[in-house]
Amino acid sequence: MSASDVPVDWRDNGVKVIKSDQLDSNTAQTPGMNRAAAINKARVGAQKIWAGTVRIDPNAKTGAHHHGELESVIYVLSGKARMRWGEHLEFTAEADAGDFIFIPPFVPHQEINARTDEPLECILMRSDSEAVVVNLDIDAVETPEKVYWVDPIHKHPHEHAHEHGHTHDHADTDDHDRAPGA
Repeated sequence: MSASDVPVDWRDNGVKVIKSDQLDSNTAQTPGMNRAAAINKARVGAQKIWAGTVRIDPNAKTGAHHHGELESVIYVLSGKARMRWGEHLEFTAEADAGDFIFIPPFVPHQEINARTDEPLECILMRSDSEAVVVNLDIDAVETPEKVYWVDPIHKHPHEHAHEHGHTHDHADTDDHDRAPGA
Protein backbone atom coordinates (compact mmCIF):
# COMPACT_ATOMS: atom_id res chain seq x y z
CA MET A 1 0.00 0.00 0.00
CA SER A 2 1.46 3.36 -1.03
CA ALA A 3 1.19 6.63 0.88
CA SER A 4 -1.36 7.85 -1.68
CA ASP A 5 -3.62 4.89 -0.80
CA VAL A 6 -3.72 5.81 2.90
CA PRO A 7 -6.93 7.68 3.74
CA VAL A 8 -6.36 11.25 4.92
CA ASP A 9 -7.56 12.16 8.41
CA TRP A 10 -9.28 15.40 7.36
CA ARG A 11 -10.38 16.13 10.94
CA ASP A 12 -6.80 16.63 12.11
CA ASN A 13 -5.22 17.47 8.73
CA GLY A 14 -7.84 19.80 7.31
CA VAL A 15 -9.01 23.33 8.05
CA LYS A 16 -7.44 25.13 11.02
CA VAL A 17 -9.02 28.11 12.76
CA ILE A 18 -6.69 30.25 14.83
CA LYS A 19 -8.57 32.48 17.24
CA SER A 20 -7.42 36.07 17.71
CA ASP A 21 -6.47 35.40 21.33
CA GLN A 22 -4.20 32.50 20.26
CA LEU A 23 -1.68 34.40 18.13
CA ASP A 24 2.00 33.78 18.88
CA SER A 25 4.23 36.82 19.43
CA ASN A 26 7.25 34.52 19.74
CA THR A 27 8.26 35.30 16.15
CA ALA A 28 10.97 37.41 14.49
CA GLN A 29 10.55 41.05 15.55
CA THR A 30 11.73 44.46 14.41
CA PRO A 31 12.10 47.31 16.91
CA GLY A 32 9.02 49.56 16.88
CA MET A 33 6.42 46.97 15.94
CA ASN A 34 4.76 43.90 17.41
CA ARG A 35 4.28 40.92 15.09
CA ALA A 36 2.15 37.91 16.07
CA ALA A 37 2.01 34.70 14.03
CA ALA A 38 -1.28 33.02 13.20
CA ILE A 39 -0.22 30.70 10.35
CA ASN A 40 3.21 29.12 10.06
CA LYS A 41 4.85 25.71 9.84
CA ALA A 42 5.14 25.16 13.59
CA ARG A 43 1.55 26.18 14.41
CA VAL A 44 -0.50 24.65 11.58
CA GLY A 45 1.94 22.82 9.30
CA ALA A 46 1.90 25.52 6.59
CA GLN A 47 4.50 24.76 3.91
CA LYS A 48 4.47 27.88 1.72
CA ILE A 49 2.97 30.82 3.65
CA TRP A 50 3.23 32.77 6.90
CA ALA A 51 0.42 35.02 8.12
CA GLY A 52 -0.08 37.12 11.20
CA THR A 53 -0.77 40.55 12.59
CA VAL A 54 1.31 43.70 12.99
CA ARG A 55 0.69 46.57 15.39
CA ILE A 56 2.59 49.86 15.48
CA ASP A 57 1.81 52.37 18.22
CA PRO A 58 0.71 55.93 17.37
CA ASN A 59 3.49 58.10 15.93
CA ALA A 60 5.94 55.16 16.05
CA LYS A 61 8.09 53.58 13.36
CA THR A 62 10.04 50.39 12.85
CA GLY A 63 13.71 50.04 12.26
CA ALA A 64 14.82 49.43 8.67
CA HIS A 65 14.70 45.76 7.66
CA HIS A 66 14.04 43.31 4.82
CA HIS A 67 12.65 39.78 4.60
CA GLY A 68 15.28 38.01 2.50
CA GLU A 69 13.89 36.07 -0.46
CA LEU A 70 10.31 36.37 0.80
CA GLU A 71 7.54 38.39 -0.80
CA SER A 72 5.30 40.16 1.72
CA VAL A 73 1.77 41.53 1.57
CA ILE A 74 0.37 43.91 4.18
CA TYR A 75 -3.35 44.64 4.45
CA VAL A 76 -4.12 47.76 6.50
CA LEU A 77 -7.00 47.06 8.92
CA SER A 78 -7.01 50.45 10.66
CA GLY A 79 -4.86 53.54 10.84
CA LYS A 80 -2.56 55.00 8.19
CA ALA A 81 0.66 53.32 7.12
CA ARG A 82 3.57 55.27 5.73
CA MET A 83 6.12 53.06 4.01
CA ARG A 84 9.70 54.07 3.29
CA TRP A 85 11.99 51.92 1.17
CA GLY A 86 15.26 51.89 -0.77
CA GLU A 87 18.97 51.72 0.05
CA HIS A 88 18.56 54.92 2.12
CA LEU A 89 14.77 54.75 2.62
CA GLU A 90 14.58 57.43 -0.07
CA PHE A 91 11.08 56.55 -1.33
CA THR A 92 7.75 56.85 0.49
CA ALA A 93 4.07 56.04 -0.03
CA GLU A 94 1.03 55.90 2.27
CA ALA A 95 -1.74 53.35 2.68
CA ASP A 96 -5.10 53.71 4.45
CA ALA A 97 -7.46 51.15 5.97
CA GLY A 98 -8.52 48.75 3.22
CA ASP A 99 -5.32 49.21 1.18
CA PHE A 100 -2.79 46.49 0.33
CA ILE A 101 1.00 46.92 0.30
CA PHE A 102 3.35 44.60 -1.64
CA ILE A 103 7.02 44.28 -0.63
CA PRO A 104 9.30 42.36 -3.04
CA PRO A 105 12.23 40.23 -1.81
CA PHE A 106 15.27 41.97 -0.27
CA VAL A 107 13.72 45.49 -0.38
CA PRO A 108 15.01 47.53 2.58
CA HIS A 109 11.94 49.14 4.13
CA GLN A 110 10.44 50.75 7.20
CA GLU A 111 6.84 50.89 8.40
CA ILE A 112 5.64 54.09 10.06
CA ASN A 113 2.37 54.81 11.81
CA ALA A 114 1.40 58.11 10.18
CA ARG A 115 -1.25 58.77 12.85
CA THR A 116 -0.55 60.30 16.26
CA ASP A 117 -3.90 59.33 17.76
CA GLU A 118 -4.43 55.62 16.96
CA PRO A 119 -2.40 52.45 16.45
CA LEU A 120 -1.70 51.04 13.00
CA GLU A 121 -3.20 47.54 12.75
CA CYS A 122 -2.38 45.29 9.81
CA ILE A 123 -2.55 41.72 8.55
CA LEU A 124 0.76 40.44 7.18
CA MET A 125 1.32 37.54 4.77
CA ARG A 126 4.64 36.15 3.51
CA SER A 127 5.62 33.64 0.84
CA ASP A 128 7.21 31.09 3.21
CA SER A 129 6.14 29.32 6.37
CA GLU A 130 9.01 30.71 8.44
CA ALA A 131 9.44 34.35 9.42
CA VAL A 132 12.58 35.93 7.98
CA VAL A 133 13.56 39.36 9.29
CA VAL A 134 16.93 40.96 8.62
CA ASN A 135 17.23 44.17 10.66
CA LEU A 136 19.40 46.82 8.97
CA ASP A 137 21.43 49.84 10.05
CA ILE A 138 20.65 52.43 7.34
CA ASP A 139 21.42 56.12 7.10
CA ALA A 140 18.05 57.38 5.88
CA VAL A 141 17.58 60.42 3.66
CA GLU A 142 15.86 63.32 5.39
CA THR A 143 13.19 63.97 2.72
CA PRO A 144 12.09 60.88 0.79
CA GLU A 145 10.55 61.02 -2.70
CA LYS A 146 6.76 60.47 -2.83
CA VAL A 147 5.81 57.57 -5.09
CA TYR A 148 2.30 56.98 -6.46
CA TRP A 149 0.94 53.78 -7.96
CA VAL A 150 0.48 54.73 -11.61
CA ASP A 151 -0.38 52.36 -14.46
CA PRO A 152 -2.82 52.47 -17.40
CA ILE A 153 -5.84 52.35 -15.08
CA HIS A 154 -4.42 54.19 -12.05
CA LYS A 155 -3.52 57.75 -12.99
CA HIS A 156 -1.29 60.09 -11.03
CA PRO A 157 -3.39 62.02 -8.43
CA HIS A 158 -2.59 65.36 -10.09
CA GLU A 159 -3.75 64.08 -13.51
CA HIS A 160 -6.98 62.82 -11.93
CA ALA A 161 -7.70 66.25 -10.44
CA HIS A 162 -7.34 67.94 -13.86
CA GLU A 163 -9.83 65.52 -15.45
CA HIS A 164 -12.46 66.56 -12.92
CA GLY A 165 -11.93 70.28 -13.37
CA HIS A 166 -10.06 70.70 -10.10
CA THR A 167 -7.20 73.15 -10.06
CA HIS A 168 -4.58 73.73 -7.47
CA ASP A 169 -1.18 75.26 -7.18
CA HIS A 170 1.51 73.01 -8.60
CA ALA A 171 4.36 75.04 -7.13
CA ASP A 172 5.20 72.10 -4.88
CA THR A 173 5.10 69.55 -7.74
CA ASP A 174 8.40 68.56 -9.28
CA ASP A 175 10.05 65.52 -10.77
CA HIS A 176 10.02 63.83 -7.36
CA ASP A 177 6.23 63.60 -7.66
CA ARG A 178 6.22 61.23 -10.60
CA ALA A 179 5.68 57.49 -10.70
CA PRO A 180 8.59 55.11 -11.18
CA GLY A 181 9.33 54.84 -14.90
CA ALA A 182 7.20 57.91 -15.75
